[in-house]
Amino acid sequence: MTQKILVIRFSSIGDIVLTTPVIRTLHKQLGAEVHFLTKSTFAPILHSNPHVARVITLTDEFDDMLSALRSEQYDHIIDLHHNIRTKRIKIALARPSTAFKKLNFQKWLLVRFGINRLPDTHIVDRYLAAGVSLGIKRDGKGLDLYIPPEKEIDIRTTFGTDPGTYAAIVIGAAHQTKCLTTDQLIRLCNSIGRPVILLGGKDEMTKAQAIIKAATSERVSDASGRFDILQSASIIRQAGVVITHDTGLMHIAAALQKPQVVIWGNTIPEFGMYPYYGDDKTRWISIEQKGLQCRPCSKLGFPECPKGHFKCILGHDIDSIAAAAEEIFSGVNGSSHSE
Repeated sequence: MTQKILVIRFSSIGDIVLTTPVIRTLHKQLGAEVHFLTKSTFAPILHSNPHVARVITLTDEFDDMLSALRSEQYDHIIDLHHNIRTKRIKIALARPSTAFKKLNFQKWLLVRFGINRLPDTHIVDRYLAAGVSLGIKRDGKGLDLYIPPEKEIDIRTTFGTDPGTYAAIVIGAAHQTKCLTTDQLIRLCNSIGRPVILLGGKDEMTKAQAIIKAATSERVSDASGRFDILQSASIIRQAGVVITHDTGLMHIAAALQKPQVVIWGNTIPEFGMYPYYGDDKTRWISIEQKGLQCRPCSKLGFPECPKGHFKCILGHDIDSIAAAAEEIFSGVNGSSHSE
């Protein structure tokens, strides 16, 4: 008899992409019918995923939603968000459940006192651990993202450049302490001797226009605020290299097996949310300011540096970032490295 399993992860873009190995292994290894509960904003990420039978969106009509979920009579619930609201759902459904370990105390120790008790484990493997009791196991594959044909962008027609020849630069992130400044991004665009396409949401449109205006190269194009998440993913898929901060598009680039240069600010790879490629050897280069006593200052980020000096970002050497991107373009071999 086919098991029906509910996976819960409400947000955000990157976190939902990071759950896809759980979805895949549940479906392919167990033959399970997988339903996924998330916020409506993020549902499109999963709509084309062949391992998801049904995407259910979180609604304000919470009791009605619980009633609908209860009628499904799930065999098991895998809680990959693990907060008060998911606890309410699990209690209401009264079905067997497991949840991933958030390690909030260990993260607090590292942020507050600089004491690292975090396991050397990617969050994908911690997500998978929540389903081990059901019989799933790591399959060595990476993340999944399925772009439907209608979301594919014709790069030549839209931007006048060829696929594989440009750098996609993600100019924003959820928190400003993760991001290069506008001046740094201008210098980065000017240092890359190849076409550049800027990626970001509507909140980055003003920043993008400032970059375009100040860039000395005429080969810098702006895609910020123009495309939805799957269309932006199409632009990433066709890039020669992706340059990004610690953000959801970093995980989308990994899902698409794209080489990338990842620029870290106040967060650190040790939190376990660096690019995940499974057993694939796709190249990625980590750029971070190691040795700063104030870093990490948060497991997420802030609107501005709480210390006022912003060394974790302002200390980056822009020429080194451009050189790292060129290494990837040129196919130079080597493992990930940091500044």
